[in-house]
Amino acid sequence: MFELVQAGGWLMLPIILSSIVSVAIVAERFWTLRRKRILPSGLVSAVIKLQRQKKMTRVQIDEIRESSPLGRVLSSGLINIEHSREIMKQALEETGRQVVLELERFLNALGTIASITPLLGLLGTVIGMIKVFSVITTQGVGDPGILAGGISEALVTTAAGLAVAIPSLIFYRYFRAHVDELALEMEDEALKMVEVMQGDREDESEEPVL
Repeated sequence: MFELVQAGGWLMLPIILSSIVSVAIVAERFWTLRRKRILPSGLVSAVIKLQRQKKMTRVQIDEIRESSPLGRVLSSGLINIEHSREIMKQALEETGRQVVLELERFLNALGTIASITPLLGLLGTVIGMIKVFSVITTQGVGDPGILAGGISEALVTTAAGLAVAIPSLIFYRYFRAHVDELALEMEDEALKMVEVMQGDREDESEEPVL
């Protein structure tokens, strides 16, 4: 392995560093974007139950906010429960956008790695071929050992760049789709809470039929 890195020349250093960062981002996102962490099951039902039982306090809202990203979205609606449906939805949407931005953290860096590592490999290919032709110009083609160094550098950096870029791109696409899916589910859960609670408020405000 060390021989391959050495054969690839100095451009192997940024490629290796990119691979380390890519692995770290993928591991961190897998841990952070767990569905049960983002969308705890039964949270909306529990919130609605507390609200109907008149047990929803500011302390409860703070606990819900700290429980999960979905809880953070729901808490913004709970704070505005006394306002109209439109104001509640607006608060949920604003908080939801902030939460989604946090869920997308580091994904741009992962996408950048997927884009630049093939270019680093291509640069290594160009540099390696320049060395090959430089040797040919000065010494001819009589010694294949001299030519092998440039050819090896060209091939190794290309392969290394692609080896980092391909999985990085796959995970970038996967996490993007996963975040979009989580965002849609959070929106559905939040709107469900709004409709139920606003419906309850409208029922309470109706005058009794005499």
